[in-house]
This record gives sequence, C-alpha cells and structure tokens, in this order.
Amino acid sequence: MRRPEWLPAPEKLLAFAGRYKYVLLVAAAGLVLLLWPGGGERAPAGEDSQGLSGQEEDFSVEALEERLADALSRVDGAGEVSVLLTVERGMERVLAADRREEQSEGERVLEESTVILSTDSGEEAVLVTQRYPTFQGALVICPGGEDPAVRLALTQAVAALTGLGSDRITVCKGS
Repeated sequence: MRRPEWLPAPEKLLAFAGRYKYVLLVAAAGLVLLLWPGGGERAPAGEDSQGLSGQEEDFSVEALEERLADALSRVDGAGEVSVLLTVERGMERVLAADRREEQSEGERVLEESTVILSTDSGEEAVLVTQRYPTFQGALVICPGGEDPAVRLALTQAVAALTGLGSDRITVCKGS
C-alpha cells in the first residue's frame, strides 16, 4: 500500500518535532492545563464571591458618611470628624424586564413587565445591574482643619474613597 503524496514522510515529521520540541512541549502543557478539572469547590448557584445570595447590596449615603467620619477621625491631628456628602445622582438599580410588542388595530403597543423569580423565601425581582451614586461634593469638619498637613491628608483620603477631585472637597476647622 502506497502512502498518499500529501502525507509527509516519517523522517520529516521527526525532524520537525526535533526542531520545535520546546514549542510543542509548551503547547502540550497548555492543553493539559486547559483540560484539567477545576478541582476547587464552587459557590452554589445564585451566590456570588462576596456571599450575597440573590440580594442586592444595600447602600446608604448616611452610613458612608459615618464610616468616612470614623476613618478620618483616625488621621493624626484631625480630631473628631464630621462628613457631609452631596449626591449628584442617586443609587440606581436596573431590573430585568420582559418587553412585548403587540399590534392591535393598526397601533403598536409596547408592554413591559419586570421579571420576577419565585424562591423559597418569596418572590423577588431580577437585578441586572446596580449603579452606585455619583458624588457632587464633600465637606469635612474637624478641629484640626486649619493645619495644612491634616487638610491635605483628609482631602486625599476623601478623594480616594469617593472619587471626587480635590477641588470638590472642602475641609474646615470646627469645634
């Protein structure tokens, strides 16, 4: 039986393998790693990596102000800190919606209804995305607010935690 012409000779295959043995070895190792089973335990369905099970994370500007005030009070020389944040755009939750378009008597009617899941604990809407508020400005009041070093440290900390520019953060001396 003759070998087809398009099939290379075994000597050519061995020469090719010898020349590119490291490339072939790395490709084989990559293929093995791709096919290797995950091994670790996965989170149950409906539970993300942070342990939230189908519930959206609650957000409160007042709670954030308290957490900021507590953290900023620990800055050396600041003293007791009070923080006020103004919000440009509030918390936004986008729910999954089922859209239907119907034709009736020559008119197009668009119906939209929120997608609801039935769970053991009741019914809940399907959350597609959650957008956190955009802050407009921040006011920080503290006894050490007149010291330039404390003022700079507080401004940088608030900017890092809220995404505000330093031009939108005011630090004042308070009692």
